[in-house]
Amino acid sequence: MSNTRIYRDGVLVAQGFPVHEVGDRLAADERAVVWLDICPPTEDDLRLLAEELGMHELALEDVVQQAQRAKLDRYDTHLFLNTYMVRLDAAGGLTDDEVSAFIKSRALVTVRYTDRFDLRPLLTRWDESVELARHGVAFLLYGLLDTLIDGHFSAVQQLDATLERVQAAMFEPGGTHRNEVQRQIFLARRDLVRLRQVTLPMREVVNALMRPTMHTVDQEMLPYYQDLYDHVLRVIEWSDSLRDLNATMLETNLMLQNNQLNLIVKQVTAWAAVIAVPTAVTGFFGQNLAFPWRHTPGEFIVSLVVTFGLAIALYVVFHRKSWI
Repeated sequence: MSNTRIYRDGVLVAQGFPVHEVGDRLAADERAVVWLDICPPTEDDLRLLAEELGMHELALEDVVQQAQRAKLDRYDTHLFLNTYMVRLDAAGGLTDDEVSAFIKSRALVTVRYTDRFDLRPLLTRWDESVELARHGVAFLLYGLLDTLIDGHFSAVQQLDATLERVQAAMFEPGGTHRNEVQRQIFLARRDLVRLRQVTLPMREVVNALMRPTMHTVDQEMLPYYQDLYDHVLRVIEWSDSLRDLNATMLETNLMLQNNQLNLIVKQVTAWAAVIAVPTAVTGFFGQNLAFPWRHTPGEFIVSLVVTFGLAIALYVVFHRKSWI
């Protein structure tokens, strides 16, 4: 499956044409700018990129070998960008989909291995920014990066909301969901680590694109890329603060578990002390099997008074100290 678009002086003039016509259309019109999207790439697609558009073999190799880090590589005729679209699935877990892009002076080629990256928001951005479309590839690349970084921002925002819910559950009375809270903390830590792996290299990617030596971003588009850079920094700083918060929550949850265990031990010990009083009294009076007819009435009454009196006194003292 592929998507194609061609712009001339910022105006969309054609779309949905066959992939093999890309090279001919670029050669026929020097003012044309082409966007080509391939999902998923086949051997014929990669061969076309190499022959028609002159993509470097190392860049094509990076496309084939997935799970690359987010990066920007520079070749003689083009740039190669590798990045990720991230989102939280229905179960609350973080999923990432690799998106690669070949950046030429008059062509932007995006390569995806899954259609979970919805192109509709990207196309909407391009169609709504007609005044910027005349900047060609810089404009198309800006829309792509803006969509991806917005996905990063949305993911870290949802993770923040998740940690807030976990915090509320952590301090619920009784602590009956303590194991589930700990599981959620570990899952959030895993997602934050993965999000950091995706977003941290994007700082250097956007910064490199703004360099004049890349010949990709002109002066009019530079403020938009600076805004992208600011968004990347916000995502990185936010994810770092959430990682710190997550570590604190894990320590707090373990501390609450220890406190709950200490409380239980204290209560059990207090009840053991209360129960030990009748045992001591009856043992002192030799009442292993204490029946009224085996002793004089006075001895039996004294032992009962001492037993229940000391037990009640200990219960009152422990209750006042909140040990029971």
